[in-house]
Amino acid sequence: MASAAPAGVESDRLYAIARRQRLEDFVFHKLTLIFALAVLAALVGIIAALAWSAAPTFQKFGLEFIWRVEWDIINEEFGAAIAIVGTLLSAGIALLIAVPLAFGIALFLTETCPVMLRRPLGTAVELLAAVPSIIYGMFGLFIFAPLFAEYGQPALQSTIGQMPLIGPFFGGAMNGIGILAAGVILSFMILPFIAAVMRDVFEIVPPILRESAYGLGCTTWEVVRRIVLPYTQKGVVGGVMLGLGRALGETMAVTFVIGNSNRLAASLFAPGTSIASTLANEFGEADDFHISALFALGLLLFLITVVVLTLAKILINRSERAKGI
Repeated sequence: MASAAPAGVESDRLYAIARRQRLEDFVFHKLTLIFALAVLAALVGIIAALAWSAAPTFQKFGLEFIWRVEWDIINEEFGAAIAIVGTLLSAGIALLIAVPLAFGIALFLTETCPVMLRRPLGTAVELLAAVPSIIYGMFGLFIFAPLFAEYGQPALQSTIGQMPLIGPFFGGAMNGIGILAAGVILSFMILPFIAAVMRDVFEIVPPILRESAYGLGCTTWEVVRRIVLPYTQKGVVGGVMLGLGRALGETMAVTFVIGNSNRLAASLFAPGTSIASTLANEFGEADDFHISALFALGLLLFLITVVVLTLAKILINRSERAKGI
């Protein structure tokens, strides 16, 4: 009988601990659920606000607004085609430049860089992400554009500009600003994001996989191609999509160097516009219907981002199914 009391006390204590843990788990679960639902509610709210404000524009022009090229503020004739083309071209150019560079930087930092240089070089790359976009824009307008007009554009026009089919894209006036200049500046901006993500995902590859491949006589490139890239495919694509999202939505840097001209031209040297730069330039002086057209552009930018991310997810899933994952 003497041992019964301590056993009962111990049982009560364990029961109290279990009850407290269940309560903590319940509270934790509900809090995380609230946080997740708050993000979803914010997303739905943003979509609803954009759609509501853009409704007058789509009621007047319908889906034709997407491929209309007019942008006449005086007569309230609006179309999104020029801004959409400028957005996609500048972002595409940025990816073409930034992705190979980021891939090379990440591979160097994780595979071949001396240990003593990895941290300072990695920090230097990440610091580029902290530079405000307006600084990139000022650099692009006052430093890059004059140099690009004097050296870069003539070199491109005398080489690539003489090729069949793609030559006309590198012709025309050489003033340093335009779609191509915006793409180059955007590549500077998204490079650190993509490189940092790639470096982090490359570092999570288990060392035993690398060591096993080297033990079989694989070269560094073979290890990267057959071990690192398949293992980190999702992370690499995620980093590229992060950079693409930044490029699609970038405002101030693009506004400085794209030229802000609402016209379509065959040359990448010609001034153009993007959705983000149009919003930045015109929101301050827009009236009611003009504001609706700008909200319609914002809604289209959101939809473009969703479509791009969806296509990337589909490609990843198909690749995994093909490998039997």
